[in-house]
Amino acid sequence: MIKLAHVLHEEEVREGDLGLSPEEVAFYDALAQNGSAVEQLGDDQLKQIASELVDVIHKNTGVDWTSRKSVKAKLRLKIKKLLRYYEYPPDQQEAAVKLVLQQARTTAEQFVAAY
Repeated sequence: MIKLAHVLHEEEVREGDLGLSPEEVAFYDALAQNGSAVEQLGDDQLKQIASELVDVIHKNTGVDWTSRKSVKAKLRLKIKKLLRYYEYPPDQQEAAVKLVLQQARTTAEQFVAAY
């Protein structure tokens, strides 16, 4: 239990250092897994992308979005457009889209579980 409390405290400190919400940090971490993206775009731009991703996902998902192909396709397209706009490295763009969608699903499940 003490280890868990320590990990949670470290995560809160990290969120404060980055200036991002917990949800934004999750997407930031997903995007930052690509080393070339970190080098090419930099920390500030990855933060901006993460923030906009959260906004896009909130605006384009609903209760049953994970089971509706049309909603997932629309969301995938919006994520791709956002990554292209910020010139996220194309060699890793498809992997990033998959990872962002996976993170969106995890975030949605956590949100539903909380209520």
